[in-house]
Amino acid sequence: MATCFNSPCQTEFVSVNLGDANKYLQLHALSGTRASDYSLGNLWGWADYYGLEWGFCHSLCWIRQTRPEPCCWSPIGDWKNIDWTAFAIAPGTKIIRVPEELLNIWEKAYAGRLQVEESRGQWDYIYNSQELASLKGNRFHKKRNHYNSFLKSYEYKYTPMSQDCVEEVLVLQDQWIQWREDHDSAMLLAENEAVYRVLKHWEDIPNLSGGTIRIDGNLVAYTVAEPLADDTLVIHFEKGKNEYKGIYQAINTLFAQEIANDYQFLNREQDLDDPGLRKAKESYNPVSYVKKYTVSFK
Repeated sequence: MATCFNSPCQTEFVSVNLGDANKYLQLHALSGTRASDYSLGNLWGWADYYGLEWGFCHSLCWIRQTRPEPCCWSPIGDWKNIDWTAFAIAPGTKIIRVPEELLNIWEKAYAGRLQVEESRGQWDYIYNSQELASLKGNRFHKKRNHYNSFLKSYEYKYTPMSQDCVEEVLVLQDQWIQWREDHDSAMLLAENEAVYRVLKHWEDIPNLSGGTIRIDGNLVAYTVAEPLADDTLVIHFEKGKNEYKGIYQAINTLFAQEIANDYQFLNREQDLDDPGLRKAKESYNPVSYVKKYTVSFK
């Protein structure tokens, strides 16, 4: 397969792997991006599904997917201090999931060479963690009612997630899949694989966190998160048993209460152009978005 970029170095692409985790995380920190796509947990979780590969050169990690269609993701590194003119990106190169801050840099470096298409379904939703922790005000009236109803209805125990409860979480994940009418859909099965890949390597992916809720000793909800920046945490996965009214409001709020003093913002990822998912994410009153675009080079 041809490489995505004609760069001065001959980048050797290999499958995304955890052996290069520290090298990648150093470049990720330099980028300053809050796009969920480029968290290590996301890259590792979806590596098989997208056939993700990466290569390191010239202070950048170059990323490409090999399926379902070959194309590139944004390179990760110190975007603002890279000499982009050193990279002769070939005409016809398509790069997806390009965060707005990188696009702005490229529009100056590659003036007149970019064809840009908004990827609204890939925009990440950013929330103020204190707002999600307190649910104060009229904007959160319905969420607060569901949460308070949960508190009154159930004797529960919330605990931070750790390696010790991974197997229990995976049991709940398997049950959650079976409850879904679309349990055999390709995307749901792909997400299930991503959940397994991340949780099975809980101790190998630095700084994963999360929370669980138990009722009568049984695990009924979980959430899994990872730092994106010093002030931002991304929620990768969140599941609960719908038989418990308000369970999703509860796991959302209780986890926000746990991390609100350490992280100002929560990234709750994309809506993938799903109308129901978009409505749900908007209902939590995002304070901003991580806008992303598809860029084709002329």
